[in-house]
Amino acid sequence: MKQFLCWAAALTLLVTGCKSHDILSEVDPTIGGVGVLLQPTRPTVQIPNQMVRWTPLRADLLDDQVADYPLTWASHRQQFLFGFLPLVQGSWEGAWWAARQVYDQEKNTPYSYSARLEGCRIRFTPTARCGIAEVVFDDKEGALLRFKHLNGQGTFALDGDRVLVGHEHFAGMDAYACIEFDSPVQVVEATPEGGCILLSTSAQQVRMRYGLSYIDAGQARANLEKEIPGWDFDAVCKQAEQAWLAALGKIEIEGGTEDQRRLFYTSLYRCYERMIDISEYGRYYSAFDHQVHESDRPFYTDNWVWDTHVSLEPLQTILNPEMEQDKLNSYVEMYRQCGDIPSFAVIWGDWPAMTGNYAAVWMADARAKGLQFDLEKGYEGVRHNGLEETLLPWKNGPRCVLDQFYDAHGWYPALHPGEEETVPEVSLPWERRQAVSLSTTFSYCDWACAQLARELGKTDDEQLFLQRAAFYRNVYRPDKGMFWPKDKDGNWIEGVDPRYMDRAYFTENNAYTFQWDVKHDLEGLFDLMGGRAEAEKKLDALFRIPLSMAKFQFFTILPDATGMVGQFAMGNEPSFHIPYIYNYLGSPWKTQKRIHQLIDHLFADTVSGIPGDEDGGGMSSFVVFSMMGFFPVTPGIPVYAISSPFFDKTTIRLDNGKTFTVQAEGYSPDNKYIQSARLNGRPLDRSWFTHEELTAGGVLELVMGPEPNKNWGKENLPQSKLDYGVRK
Repeated sequence: MKQFLCWAAALTLLVTGCKSHDILSEVDPTIGGVGVLLQPTRPTVQIPNQMVRWTPLRADLLDDQVADYPLTWASHRQQFLFGFLPLVQGSWEGAWWAARQVYDQEKNTPYSYSARLEGCRIRFTPTARCGIAEVVFDDKEGALLRFKHLNGQGTFALDGDRVLVGHEHFAGMDAYACIEFDSPVQVVEATPEGGCILLSTSAQQVRMRYGLSYIDAGQARANLEKEIPGWDFDAVCKQAEQAWLAALGKIEIEGGTEDQRRLFYTSLYRCYERMIDISEYGRYYSAFDHQVHESDRPFYTDNWVWDTHVSLEPLQTILNPEMEQDKLNSYVEMYRQCGDIPSFAVIWGDWPAMTGNYAAVWMADARAKGLQFDLEKGYEGVRHNGLEETLLPWKNGPRCVLDQFYDAHGWYPALHPGEEETVPEVSLPWERRQAVSLSTTFSYCDWACAQLARELGKTDDEQLFLQRAAFYRNVYRPDKGMFWPKDKDGNWIEGVDPRYMDRAYFTENNAYTFQWDVKHDLEGLFDLMGGRAEAEKKLDALFRIPLSMAKFQFFTILPDATGMVGQFAMGNEPSFHIPYIYNYLGSPWKTQKRIHQLIDHLFADTVSGIPGDEDGGGMSSFVVFSMMGFFPVTPGIPVYAISSPFFDKTTIRLDNGKTFTVQAEGYSPDNKYIQSARLNGRPLDRSWFTHEELTAGGVLELVMGPEPNKNWGKENLPQSKLDYGVRK
């Protein structure tokens, strides 16, 4: 059924005149390929949310040498498998295993790759679990194909003269490859343990098709036979193209500049990199219990939920709700298998990276928007994580003395500058306690647990988690007007600057960013700040307070806080919702202004066009939402705050057959302010709409102008409060 719907969607787009080339030519996978400070994007070639991900192994797009073409990228930015590289005899001095290829004329699309290398050309296209590559050598003489393991342990063995069998052990699990050639090959050289092998071919043009598996070698061969039974490269490429047409065609835009359209569709493309379905025709291997399971449903993994709960999962809830249900049920299965809800569910198991119990937020948001999954078991898992596991960053295991202190007192105790760490469970020397942000982060996650407990009728749990959801108040320092580190005796830490507090107190950002880290109770936060008027002054100041420190010094302390506008860090996920808080203060025109400023100046159609780590859809989904003109400020509350669109018309094609359209009448770069609004023909005086209104289909009409209408959206404000949903 899913495959039928996919092809039906593609056919609909073709019939309505939205040609494949029109959408796919707007995608530029090189955007962000040179990182501003940290990680670049990778021009990934794959089927949306599927297992095989192909990208050259190199430092970034300014590196003119390819070390290998891994047959897949197992997890985002982690674990490349089965290195492959075509070479030519006489083009390299030294060990063949260290040889690199200089590339030129590289062309990337979501569904294909091609490049000119020294002595040959290469092209590639994928299926879900397989891929096919073609190498055309300039000359028949000296044509070589190199394969090597990329993780320390692996073997390659030639089976006959046309099949290469590969095995790679990585991160406690195994991957298998069945690689077939359309021409005979011979072994030229191999390392003693078989982890690297150099093959020769007498064919000037050689095609290579391969299947991968995390189950066994036989399954890798079976995957290949099912997905690429022949040698027709163009047919496989066309199928991959159609899959991307169906995915990207769920949103159609009209208007905007060429650069804006490329930025939008490239961002949407990156929202399909993960999670990935690793099921293999009724079976899948799970690293969460190291077993092979039988299942007729997809099993999704590779998610950094700290990054993706903010806007990627909410976006996919709109575009692909059935897939979201499968992803959530995959998390529940992981809990059944290993006893924990993962922090980061990567291919090799739970990677306890970053902070928070954000699977609870994801689940609460999904349920608030009507998605179905095993709620009882899922809640059991997030409750276990929130009350029985340590809350420390980068750690798994039972609660430690710091967690027990938090349970008893309601804040994480911080150390004074220069005070030596005494708790062995704390990750040193870099991560440290992150005491303040843990207190705000888990307040939100516990609030999400309360939403799930309420739905299940667990009244005692609901009250417990609502009580804990207010713990953020314990680290609010009134005389400073922001969240502040507090020691175990209840004393505020002195002698620290909120601009430059590091991971001793905050996660990847400073105190100014975490001043707004209370998505679940903005009304309570405003009260702490002295009311909406005072809160608005603080929000204005956030974008205007200078660093007052050399940038190289600042980034030594907070390297993740890139894309700085005053104290606002556009390049990191905890900031994404902040510009939309003006809607909650009755000044949505300021959101409209800021969003255009941020997108226009910090995101661009260039290799340096992303202001921070993109994180596999985490940041790209912010761009997609913001350019459409709305954003999910509080996952868990099914409401979208309206900003200012970048296109004359945006149409979302929903799975239920309906469409939701945002029309911006009179929009131009100067006309970015909303003058009035109508929803389905009726006047809309509020700066928000609900998920139910979106999925019911309809039209949001926005009349745009060059000056802000400061009265529109001033009243009837969106909700964000601790007792949201509590039965009165």
